[in-house]
Amino acid sequence: MIKPNNLKSGDRIAIVSLSSGMLGEEYCSHNIAIGRKRMEEFGLTPVFMPNSLKGEDYLNKHPEKRAEDLKQAFLDDSIHGIISAIGGDDTFRLLPFLMEDTEFIQAVQNSPKLFLGFSDTTINHLMFYRIGLQTFYGQAFLCELAEIANEMLHYSREAFLNCFHGFHSIRPSGIWYEERVDFSKAAVGSDRVSHKETHGYELLLGNQVFEGELLGGCLESMYDMLESRRYKEEGEICRRYHIFPEKEEWKGKIIFLETCEEKPSPELLYTELKSLEHAGVFDSANGIIVGKPQDEQYYEEYKKVYCEMFQDKGLPVLYNVNFGHALPRAILPYGARVRVDAGKQEIVFL
Repeated sequence: MIKPNNLKSGDRIAIVSLSSGMLGEEYCSHNIAIGRKRMEEFGLTPVFMPNSLKGEDYLNKHPEKRAEDLKQAFLDDSIHGIISAIGGDDTFRLLPFLMEDTEFIQAVQNSPKLFLGFSDTTINHLMFYRIGLQTFYGQAFLCELAEIANEMLHYSREAFLNCFHGFHSIRPSGIWYEERVDFSKAAVGSDRVSHKETHGYELLLGNQVFEGELLGGCLESMYDMLESRRYKEEGEICRRYHIFPEKEEWKGKIIFLETCEEKPSPELLYTELKSLEHAGVFDSANGIIVGKPQDEQYYEEYKKVYCEMFQDKGLPVLYNVNFGHALPRAILPYGARVRVDAGKQEIVFL
């Protein structure tokens, strides 16, 4: 894979709205001010791409404008990295405007840049994986850099700093946080409800130590790519451009999976995993790491689902890893080779 340069002080970073256009709504204006200040404290200059702040209605009607922002970020030599504003649920609509644009593909390959996002951005990550660029799963502008507490969450901040210094290891956070119910300007300066972490990484099945290259994303996004649950055309568009990795591409991988803020029922989780199984995702993988469920909802129930799914497959399954929708968030580089050691409670980048 083509690896982008690490970030450095002085870099200009594009902010793109690839799915939801909520960043451009008035109710997010305080987030922009907070996120801009935080980025400047890192020595970075945020560059809000021309269409990124045009709001939900406009960007819903104009996926080509979202795609245009991403393309321009790669074409602009003054831009050194790209951060997704937030997730959403329809970034697949950008694929025809990007995957049929040879200028865009050549720009990605000739001018690789760090790309960061999570949730529905899974589809963008898998698009870049198909093109050959290493990207980074785990944080977004609104969720981390624009966190409305007085400080960015410490664990998430340290994870973001890895984009400057390189990735060495990931260990459990000693604290986890509930999702906010109030994101308004009135809540600026308030801390999230926090809890002491009592589980750490939990090995549900298999060997304590396993190695492989990272590949995965948000389980609901991957399920929708295969089954077109939300949009009937999604599966066909993703298949047209071969966005979902083929069966052989999962060989030897460590598959990372996490569930979204919708907190799917255990029954739906099982259905989603079966869909991936039918696509051959687990046939020759080296192991699975599972993100912490948001708010620890269905924590024990999800464990039972994973044990039922994989008890006869001989796959190691490590549960409750800090990435995805639950806070705080680590960052996982696609294609990076890692060693997972459940006994030592660490994931080491090789």
